[in-house]
Amino acid sequence: MSKYELLAPAGDLEKLKIAILYGADAVFIGGLKFSLRSRASNFTIDDIKEGCDFAHKHGARIHVTCNIVMHNLDTEGIIDYLKELENAGVDCIIASSLYILEMVKKHTKMEAHVSTQASTTNDEAVSFYESLGMDRCVLSRELSLDEIEMIKKKSNIDLEVFIHGGMCVSYSGRCMLSNNMTNRDANRGGCAHSCRWCYDLVSDGKVLNPLGDYFAMSSKDLCAITAIPRLMDIGVNSFKIEGRMKSLHYIATVVNSYRKIIDEYEKNHNVEDFDYYINQISKAENRLTSTGFLFNEPTVEQELYDLNLSVPTKDFIGIVKGYENGMLIVEVRNYFLPNTTIEVFTPNETFDLKIGNIYDLDGNIKESCNHPLEIVKFEGPKLDEYSLLRLK
Repeated sequence: MSKYELLAPAGDLEKLKIAILYGADAVFIGGLKFSLRSRASNFTIDDIKEGCDFAHKHGARIHVTCNIVMHNLDTEGIIDYLKELENAGVDCIIASSLYILEMVKKHTKMEAHVSTQASTTNDEAVSFYESLGMDRCVLSRELSLDEIEMIKKKSNIDLEVFIHGGMCVSYSGRCMLSNNMTNRDANRGGCAHSCRWCYDLVSDGKVLNPLGDYFAMSSKDLCAITAIPRLMDIGVNSFKIEGRMKSLHYIATVVNSYRKIIDEYEKNHNVEDFDYYINQISKAENRLTSTGFLFNEPTVEQELYDLNLSVPTKDFIGIVKGYENGMLIVEVRNYFLPNTTIEVFTPNETFDLKIGNIYDLDGNIKESCNHPLEIVKFEGPKLDEYSLLRLK
């Protein structure tokens, strides 16, 4: 296993398994309590145990987010919950509350990781967390590579850096837009992503934006492919992908791309073709990306003012569920037709596949696949479960 941890998001058990199979060394998830992504925290204790068992079987670890900004009413039951997580097999807890982090160290043997919500931007803060016995600090997204290097040189605990996914228009989540506009508190699990809504820009009663275009306040998503070699040279311990609410196709594609570039640079100390990895990621992205704060202070080029600038993606059409009598058993995810060439995407390879007739489970020929989650079958090579299919 690489000495550099690739940490992936998962909003449910299927995504957790996909992330690990496609190259993640660890997965972070949210339980039903104390998490900042309430809509992406679908894991019961039984789910978490199953996820931990699967991860440990594959040499991976499970991190659980307890990163809510706690009010008095939020504190009840945290110690019992932490013990439940430990008994389920969880390896690490991610939290911004010093109280939760203290309880992790005092009452369990799990690792305590300081969340990015703590906005750690200097080595003195990291040293403070180290003095409290913390095992890792997740640095703020608002740091350059030079700043990360300076912090790493003076730190004795693990450092984790975000490398891919959404960037907050505010300071790493410290935003009141959602709370003000929808009464949903971004720092207590309810962000409504108000910065990504469509707005008209009005002055003196006149709409200034062109007809059909809308103003938005959000940043482009982060893509740190070109920064990976430098981050590895700096000695960052963990590379974190954001997106517990993203699709399994997104997770598989992004995780696999970073897995391969990390492995390539670790093996050869060189990356021959950054564009290859960027193009692979583009097959699952639907928003424009930038390098955020990593190489310099963000400019207008890192902002997303026009929502019409979202980029198209290749369609994810199905996931392999099994193989019987020469036939691939596929769960449909998007529209596709028989007698076409599709792309097969697995953890280890990508190749084209010409398919002929498509059948339902009763053996009837289908004219098209247009019902999401329907199970169909067609002739093809034997593929492992969780192989993904795309339109060409």
